[in-house]
Amino acid sequence: MHNTPLTGGQALVRLLANYGVDTVFGIPGVHTLELYRGLPGSGIRHVLTRHEQGAGFMADGYARVSGKPGVCFVITGPGVTNAATAIGQAYADSIPMLVISSVNHTASLGKGWGCLHETQDQRAMTAPITAFSAVALSAEDLPELIARAYAVFDSERPRPVHISVPLDVLAAPVKRDWSNEVVRRPNRGLPASCLLEEAAAKLAAAKRPMIIAGGGALQAADALQQLSTRLAAPLFTSVAGKGLLAPQAPLNAGASLCVEPGWKLIAEADVVLAVGTEMADTDFWRERLELNGELLRVDIDPRKFNDFYPCALALQGDARLTVGALLEHLPDIKRDPETAIASVAALRQALKAGHGPLQTIHQAILDRIAAELPDNAFISTDMTQLAYTGNYAFASRAPRSWLHPTGYGTLGYGLPAGIGGMFATEDRPGLVLVGDGGFLYTAQELATAVEELDRPLVVLLWNNDALGQIRDDMLSLDIEPIGVLPRNPDFAGLGRAFGCTVAQPGSLDELQQELRAGFARNSVTLIELKHACAR
Repeated sequence: MHNTPLTGGQALVRLLANYGVDTVFGIPGVHTLELYRGLPGSGIRHVLTRHEQGAGFMADGYARVSGKPGVCFVITGPGVTNAATAIGQAYADSIPMLVISSVNHTASLGKGWGCLHETQDQRAMTAPITAFSAVALSAEDLPELIARAYAVFDSERPRPVHISVPLDVLAAPVKRDWSNEVVRRPNRGLPASCLLEEAAAKLAAAKRPMIIAGGGALQAADALQQLSTRLAAPLFTSVAGKGLLAPQAPLNAGASLCVEPGWKLIAEADVVLAVGTEMADTDFWRERLELNGELLRVDIDPRKFNDFYPCALALQGDARLTVGALLEHLPDIKRDPETAIASVAALRQALKAGHGPLQTIHQAILDRIAAELPDNAFISTDMTQLAYTGNYAFASRAPRSWLHPTGYGTLGYGLPAGIGGMFATEDRPGLVLVGDGGFLYTAQELATAVEELDRPLVVLLWNNDALGQIRDDMLSLDIEPIGVLPRNPDFAGLGRAFGCTVAQPGSLDELQQELRAGFARNSVTLIELKHACAR
């Protein structure tokens, strides 16, 4: 019996399955039909989104919760430009994402013939927001490009990769079956032993050492906890690193480097160890963090060592391996942790005491959430004032449990990222925190959530009938507010139209009851909380 050879699209899907891809997010289109030919029988689940931006954000959320690359399929031209915002967000926050798109026939590329979905140079549109963007000019290029993508995900600073495949390459039979050619050689490495010894000596000699850990340190939680304890060093995280220490760990300073009490405490450090963190102004909410001590940096990306915060000692390598090696090089020191523990306790008190009226309302909501949130749940947040407060005021119980679009700061992230996170495991419930403005960017993805999910996903819509942060910023700069008081739709009616269970609590007690009911429901719940009901 003669076996029909695989097309490029079919072989590519099989190759992805062999790399361990179990879920792809996307919308089929006339230019991706050959990819979809390969999905039946591949073992890969396809999640139909309602917009390519939603597909990108879902892939991002999947990656943040699972630790694996998120994958999406998009069409030529408008599919790529629609997904570009999500690609930019993943780039800013160092999230592994694989974007597979079609592109026009090889013979037409760059010709300007006016083909359907044509762009002048599709690769150039995503090159600045990816680790690399490439066009597969033949089917035989695909295994090499996928291997290169996984080299980024496994061994470098993880960032999105975009691979464009021309229509003729997708449709033509492959000359040989390369769909089993998986190449994964993780090579994150360690700094030289002499550098580890020097760093360990500096940490051991420090009188007030402190640690800042970011999203690049998520695999290093155990080692960081041991290092923090042995050094009696308060451990701060960026928003991306939330949950690295247990909420009540006495040296857990949390993600408080974005508010004044955190700034004051880190300024007291004589040695600061920064692990897997970009140390950007979006982490600190100020142009420059006041660091009076010596800075030691652990990072996979050598470009971080001499940027805005040049360091005294650069340790290039994997965060988990490097912190583990620091522990081995650390001399046997006995420290009294009481002063550091007292400093962290005072920091926590100062955070709550420093709340303004709006943040006090947010804290009351966050306390009700904490009371009802299942132990294994994750929270996906949007660019909304409730989440800005939650970034530093809500204690995450584990890594990969608080998703926020920190660096790029795009509205509309929270809902689709939360949906994507639901596909990353088989048992974790999710909570989405979103404002009325950001919700309307991607509200259509409720259709995907209702269609696909059979576990609890609770969407908490904080409705202040305003672009509240922008309004407040305008007022603080003595600018007459314009365009910040939109007329909102009937959100409850909208949620019902999509098939959600809808609640509109009139008080914080009712909110807590609805949260409890939502997490007991194996479907999607939309809770609209109006500003007046949270006072």
